[in-house]
Parts: sequence; structure tokens; C-alpha cells
Amino acid sequence: MIEARGLTKRFGALTAVDGVTLRAADGRITGLLGPNGAGKSTTLRILYTVLAPDGGEAWIDGVSVVHEPLEARRRMGVLPHGAGLYPNLTARENIEYFGTLHGLSRAVRRARAAELIERLEMDTFADQPAKGFSQGQRVKTALARALVHQPRNVLLDEPTNGLDVMAVRTLRRLLGELRAEGHCILFSSHVMQEVAALCDEVIIIAAGTVIVQGTPDELRARAGTQSLEEAFVRLVGLEGEGARA
Repeated sequence: MIEARGLTKRFGALTAVDGVTLRAADGRITGLLGPNGAGKSTTLRILYTVLAPDGGEAWIDGVSVVHEPLEARRRMGVLPHGAGLYPNLTARENIEYFGTLHGLSRAVRRARAAELIERLEMDTFADQPAKGFSQGQRVKTALARALVHQPRNVLLDEPTNGLDVMAVRTLRRLLGELRAEGHCILFSSHVMQEVAALCDEVIIIAAGTVIVQGTPDELRARAGTQSLEEAFVRLVGLEGEGARA
């Protein structure tokens, strides 16, 4: 489970995250939805301990990301936006190296790498150097790397960005399997179709503030619309902005 209460982050005069409170439950996919610049990535970076908040607190399975960041990291797998790979290592070596960092034995990390390579359909490039990978191959490798230690919580920052149709289908299937296994999945996106197709819960964030959290049906009902996209526009208030422009 991932929880946050009153998260705030400032960069000089800019308040990127302004009192964000959210909850992502086990066995569910929770989408963090908002326009570009809304504060989605900054919120995720606080949750996976890359940034320290200026205010508020967050917990991964009850472990504070502020006071116990190392223990919190052990409980999550992270796919950051634009995740870098070691270019001279193969996909398999990238995955196994992260297994080493997480303290897995050689036998366990090799078994986990083989399992994830099969699960993510990486066989054709698993033993090639990462420096020549396509975007889809890079994302699959980075995701396998994030999952090598079997984390209970998975955080993904715009995971489908730049992927082709087949890679998106593979990712959707994997996220569905992880949900069925009881994992807590939190991912950010500004692609409405992805959120509508995958999410059990949706958190809408704009200007660094959570506007609303609920199921897609609850958001549509609250906005009085038939589609999630129309609900998003109405709840964020973009319709009014468009009318004034």
C-alpha cells in the first residue's frame, strides 16, 4: 500500500506539489492523471525517495519515505520516466545487476531474470547490448529490472510513452497479472485511454493539487459525463479556460 498526506515540494518560487494526499491500495491499479506540468512526476519522485518533500509525509507499506528511505525502497519497484540503462550491458546483465544490488543470490537473480525475460517477451534481445535498443526494448528492460526483487509496490512514470502497440499490449497484460497477484500499482499518465483501460482508481492532479480520487465510474458520476475524458476536462476546469481563451 502507498499513502501520502500533505506532500509539498517547492523549487524556488514554484510550488510543484501543494498538499498532495493520496492512497493506492494492494491488488489495484491506481492512475495519477493530470496535464503536463501538473506535479505527477514530482509526486512520484517523492514517493520513491529521489526527492525529499518540504512538507508532509508518505509511506510504503507503512514505512516512511522520509525517515526510513532505504527500507521504503526495498518495498517498491520503480520505472522512472526516461529510465537509463547501462549501455554496454545486455538486457539480462542489466536485470541481474539490479538483482545483485538488492542482495539476491546468483542463482535467484539468474532465475528471476530468466522469468522476467520470458514474461515480457524479451527473448529476441535479452543478450544484446542495451546501447542499440529501441524505446520499447529499453522500457521492457527497465521494467524487468524494477521487478527483479519481487517488490510488493510498483511505481511507473508514464510507462507507455513512446511504445508501439505490441509493447503497450505486453505492458497492459503484465500490469493486470501483477494486480491479480495482489501488488499495489501506481502509475502516472496523461493518456486518457491508458487510464480508462487499466485503472481501478484514478487520482486527478492539477497545479500540484489533488482535485479528486475515485473509481472511473465515480469520477464520471461526479462530473455528470459519459466519458472519463469529459470528466477529466470538467473536473480540472479546462472547459472554462477554453471558453475564456
